[in-house]
Amino acid sequence: MAAASSNHFLLSFPLFLSFLFTSTLARLSPQTTTTTLDVSSSLSQAQHILSFDPQSLKAFAQTQTQPLFFNSSTSAAVFSVPLHSRGSVHKTHHTDYKALVLYRLERDSARVDSLSTKLLLALNGVKKSQLRPLPTQIQAEALSTPIISGTSQGSGEYFSRVGVGKPAKQFYMVLDTGSDINWIQCEPCNECYQQSDPIFNPSGSSTYSPVTCESKQCSSLEVSACRSGKCLYQVSYGDGSYTVGDFVTETVSFGNSGNMNGVALGCGHDNEGLFVGAAGLLGLGGGPLSLTSQIKATSFSYCLVDRDSTGSSTLDFNSGLPADSVIAPLMKSRKVNTFYYIGLTGFSVGGQAVNISPGLFEINESGEGGVIIDCGTAITRLQTQAYNALRDAGVALFDTCYDLSSKSSVKVPTVSFHFGEGKSLDLPAKNYLIPVDSSGTFCFAFAPTSSSMSIIGNVQQQGTRVSFDLANNRVGLSSHKC
Repeated sequence: MAAASSNHFLLSFPLFLSFLFTSTLARLSPQTTTTTLDVSSSLSQAQHILSFDPQSLKAFAQTQTQPLFFNSSTSAAVFSVPLHSRGSVHKTHHTDYKALVLYRLERDSARVDSLSTKLLLALNGVKKSQLRPLPTQIQAEALSTPIISGTSQGSGEYFSRVGVGKPAKQFYMVLDTGSDINWIQCEPCNECYQQSDPIFNPSGSSTYSPVTCESKQCSSLEVSACRSGKCLYQVSYGDGSYTVGDFVTETVSFGNSGNMNGVALGCGHDNEGLFVGAAGLLGLGGGPLSLTSQIKATSFSYCLVDRDSTGSSTLDFNSGLPADSVIAPLMKSRKVNTFYYIGLTGFSVGGQAVNISPGLFEINESGEGGVIIDCGTAITRLQTQAYNALRDAGVALFDTCYDLSSKSSVKVPTVSFHFGEGKSLDLPAKNYLIPVDSSGTFCFAFAPTSSSMSIIGNVQQQGTRVSFDLANNRVGLSSHKC
């Protein structure tokens, strides 16, 4: 049933740019701004990820990534760790690329539902602690790490390699800009899913320390409980996934670039859902318990490799913005401090501005609207009114996907995001036209959402270093910085 639902989503949703591409793929006017889609390269990469053996990354897992030093006004130390795609860490069980795409879409829909639910609860003043509990009993400076794409490893698309405990044990952790709580699976396990690394054993660490119920860290949790004076936590993600266990402080290390003592994180003894493969999660949101907040980072940045890539990039803290960054405003909502809202004002296709109402993407007084940038969502979602404005500007016939099997490359209209003051970012063609099977069918990586909040997903962010200048409320977008 789930596969059928995803198949319908993939083949029937009217992807928003289709009205221009329907005519321009076949006949581009001299005035149309174009970019080239390398069809052969995309299909080759898609085929390769099906047979790739992550064991070949063992040597990489042992190497240390040097931090990327950009011009920075801060004197804070810079930490950097590797970042990888899901497929390069955990071998997919799919032998057919279309089946893998449908599986990704299922997870992506669950992700969007989770973020939309989080916003909806906040807008209605509902705390998670007021919700019906899950059917389980609660059991008793600058840093940088590598980033890996996570498309075949359960929930989460990208993974970083960090150390936990002292002496440090290395683990693959999901990166998540849409949540705040850091957590890791811990022995003893009441219910733990399969992960790539051995499960963390707190008894082997000299810096493991339970958090007391009276602590500020415990009171900052949305859902908590107390047992023998020690704080317990529970985090659920809206898609049925959850983690439950002890809330503790531990040492977190970032390759050879440094470590941080006393980081509050969940030691999960009961963990279920879509997290298969990763040992836990790094919360990079804007809340007080996120990793970025706890280490008092002035900035952090990541560059996401292609979702089917076996390469890696980095996750950096306190590295500043690359000099060639396209700058956009970074905003926060008074209702949800986790999300990073970006000042998107509009977009253009083929050099032609799409006609939308001024202020359509702004956050209103009640906290509705706005556009967040999120590394955990794959397909960009545009709120319905924006989607309809794009649709109504076009023709009546809508093609969602294109057969490019006879092409090795093709010129397509350039898609650009606009951020005000004349600033814009041109997207590479592979960031909005993606293969959905191995035979040459490509579809647009945009979809409508019924939520008031739009989301710029990770497909559109691939190959771009996204820098969050937390000290100056700016987002920097710099192409080709992986």
